[in-house]
Amino acid sequence: MNKLVASAQEALADVVADNQTLAVGGFGLCGIPEALIDALKDTGVKNLTCISNNAGVDDFGLGKLLQTKQIKKMISSYVGENKEFERQYLSGELEVELTPQGTLAEKLRAGGAGIPAFFTQTGVGTLIAQGKEVREFDGKEYILEPSLTADIALVKAYKADKAGNLVFRKTARNFNPECAVAGKFTVVEVEHVVEIGDIDPDDIHLPGIYVNRIVVNASPEKRIEQMTLKAEA
Repeated sequence: MNKLVASAQEALADVVADNQTLAVGGFGLCGIPEALIDALKDTGVKNLTCISNNAGVDDFGLGKLLQTKQIKKMISSYVGENKEFERQYLSGELEVELTPQGTLAEKLRAGGAGIPAFFTQTGVGTLIAQGKEVREFDGKEYILEPSLTADIALVKAYKADKAGNLVFRKTARNFNPECAVAGKFTVVEVEHVVEIGDIDPDDIHLPGIYVNRIVVNASPEKRIEQMTLKAEA
């Protein structure tokens, strides 16, 4: 099956809608599906719940959707680097559910695996534990964390074959596989597409069973969040 579509706009046109939950890959600005985020913005859908490690910066990544007020809730680990995020949260315009980073990854992985919840020590005795079931195992307290799934997953990979088998590149892998498995419908943005069979099975990081559509963005911007340069001597 050839899952390749002509553009990011075509990939999203008939699947996104108001009030959906989206899982969006990336860590900071590394490994974010840039073209798919732009296409999502252009659809005008609103009241979105976005599951993502963070929300980009003010003018890039998910920060673009905050500017247009298309996001009503963020489920995230890190919320710095974005002044509009801060403004909307403090003014009550944006709901935020802070989740420890490892817990967020496991919530997505568990959701994709059909596991409804799991126990973890992370967050015990903190605000994270408020309202959650606490249980003792081997003399230690654990809190019950519900898993996460999404209506749509927007994912960035380095390479795909036309069946959707994916290869990620180094740290740009980050949350992308977890988002892909947690999505009921997964759209992947890649830099390269090859024919089915061209990727050695041992080199596949995520099988195509999790992928519904592929779109090529051969020249992503790959912006750096903060660049620090050594002063010249």
